[in-house]
Amino acid sequence: MNFIPERQIRAVYDEQTIRVYQAYGDEIADAALRQGTFVSPPFKIDRMTWIKPSFLWMMYRAGWGKKDAGQARILAIDISREGFEWALRHSCPSHPDASMSKDEWLRVKEATPVRIQWDPERDLQLQPQTHRAIQIGLSKQAVELYVGQWIKRVTDITSEAHDIHALVLQGEFDAARSRLPLERPYCLEDVTG
Repeated sequence: MNFIPERQIRAVYDEQTIRVYQAYGDEIADAALRQGTFVSPPFKIDRMTWIKPSFLWMMYRAGWGKKDAGQARILAIDISREGFEWALRHSCPSHPDASMSKDEWLRVKEATPVRIQWDPERDLQLQPQTHRAIQIGLSKQAVELYVGQWIKRVTDITSEAHDIHALVLQGEFDAARSRLPLERPYCLEDVTG
C-alpha cells in the first residue's frame, strides 16, 4: 500500500477541471441540474457552502445520501482548476493554529472568503483513516465565483453512491472499491491549512 501524507488533496481531475462533491435536497439539486449551476433561491448564496474533493468523505457526511432529506442527492460538481486554486490561495484555516492569537485569526478570517478544514478521510465502511481529506468552505465573493464562473458541470451521482453502498452492505468490498472514483494526489505548492 502506498504511503499517504496526513494532509494531501486527492481528487478526480483533468487539465481543466477538478471534481468536488456536495449533497442537497431535491429542490436545490433539481434546480442545479437544470441550470448547470446552483440557483438562488433555492440555493442560499449568502451562506457558506462546503465543497469536498473526497467521494468517501462526502459519503460519510451525507450517509450515502440516506442521512436526511436535505442531503439525499449527491452531486458531483466539476469546477475549473483555476477557481479551485483561487479558493485555496484566498483561504485561512477554519480554526486558529497554535502560532496565532484568537484576535489575529479573527482578522484573517474576516478578510478571507474561504475556510480550509482537514478532517479524517474515510474508508468504505466510513471509518476514520490516519490521513485527512480537505473540506473547503466558500463564503462571500468565493460563493459568487463558484456559482457564476467556476462550475462547469453538475452531475447527479446519487444512484452510483447507492450502488456502491449496497455492495458495502453485502460485504462485496472489492467490487465496491472498483466502483469508487479514481482520486489522485492534486499537486499544489502552497495549500493553506
